[in-house]
Parts: sequence; C-alpha cells; structure tokens
Amino acid sequence: MNPSRKNLSTGPASLSAMDKRDRTLLDLLQQDGRATNASLAQAIHMAEAPTWRRVRRLESLGAIRGYRAVVDPAALGYEVTAFVHVRFDSHDPALQQAFEAGVQEIPHVLWCHNVSGATDFLLCVVARNLREYGELISARIRALRGVTSIESSFSLKAVKENGAVPAA
Repeated sequence: MNPSRKNLSTGPASLSAMDKRDRTLLDLLQQDGRATNASLAQAIHMAEAPTWRRVRRLESLGAIRGYRAVVDPAALGYEVTAFVHVRFDSHDPALQQAFEAGVQEIPHVLWCHNVSGATDFLLCVVARNLREYGELISARIRALRGVTSIESSFSLKAVKENGAVPAA
C-alpha cells in the first residue's frame, strides 16, 4: 500500500464518516470522471461551491485516488489478456519487495496483487498475441528475483469490467 495514502477503513474518509451526498458523488464520478461540477451539484441538490469543496475533500482524503480514461486494449492491438499466478519458494520480504518493484517496470502488467492461497501474486497482463505473451513471461516476469513458477489463465471474454466500487 502506498504509505502516503490514508487508511480509509479507519480514517476520516471511511464509509461511516461519509454522508449520502459524498457516496452519491463517488458513484457519479466512477460512472463519469468527466462529469461537470454543475451536473454533480444538481444530482446531489447542492450549490456548485459546496459540491466542489466536497469533491476536493474526497480527493485530499484519498477516497478519490485519481481520474483516467478507460482504454479498450484491443484498440491498441492487445488481443491477449492473461491472469498470471506467480509463486515463490521463499517468503523472504526482500524477494517480495524486489518482485513488486520489478513488476512496476513492466507496462504490460495492468495490475498486480499479493494474494493468499496457493500462489503469492496474481497479475493481469496484456499482450498483442501469444508470441508476445510468451516472450514477456520468459524475458520479463520469470526473470524477476524469487519467481519459481508461473501459471497462466487466458481471458476468453470480459464479462464485467466496470471496476466501480459500491459507495452506497
């Protein structure tokens, strides 16, 4: 976890500290990060200035971590999406930190989670084709310190990808 981020489960931006208007703002901004302040204000039945202050407060508390465009990987030629299970034979914290730092340097890794269970990390990786995927696994991911085995599952179809966190 980023040490600069506040712990939202116990901090001032926790769900218990947010009112209905805050949660509605979070829902609306997850649906459309480009929503105007005027449309947000109208939706929560407030004037624009206090609405703007609420959004800024949610940003400063870390409840809103950023805004970005959602890009279709296929539009950039990425036809393969794989979920990669990575295992270590040792749970040495230095190896874990080195792996985490190494993964940050691989743009094809969309996300990486340290998970419980049979594997240590779960990655989502995109590639233009299976050949590129194989090269990426061999040259970049398997080469990271501590990796002892990799198991891949390929996405056949995206069923749900909105990624919105329920705010209500």
